[in-house]
Amino acid sequence: MTAKADFTHEEWQLVAEAPPSAGLAVATASSGGTFRESFALAKAYAEVRKEQGQSELLDALVSERPKVKHEHAHSAGELHDYALQQLRDALALLHAKATPEEVDDYRGFVLAVANRVAHAHKENGADVAPAEQAMLDEISAALA
Repeated sequence: MTAKADFTHEEWQLVAEAPPSAGLAVATASSGGTFRESFALAKAYAEVRKEQGQSELLDALVSERPKVKHEHAHSAGELHDYALQQLRDALALLHAKATPEEVDDYRGFVLAVANRVAHAHKENGADVAPAEQAMLDEISAALA
């Protein structure tokens, strides 16, 4: 099993920040609901973790408060690009250090968190706004 101790500080930051970055990218993909979606991001961490299997890696991930360093992003477009690159980099790192099952667990965790954020606020009667769905699709592709 892969644990936090298997990563350098910088590597762990990348792995830990990618899921909330994905959630934030979904929350800012369309107008409206950002406060509710941000609250859903924090709440989703604990809820989604309960739905996942045994994973020391995910346990370490959710034991920390979700945080995002978004000083690299000065607009929703930059946040979008930054979050997707962060996901790709985190996944590449996990492929090098974690088991295939842990990589799959991480993918599932990220997607579940992003989906919870997308469903936190209805826009124009839709459960998920088209821009949010597009972001979910891009996150899924980045994790493929």
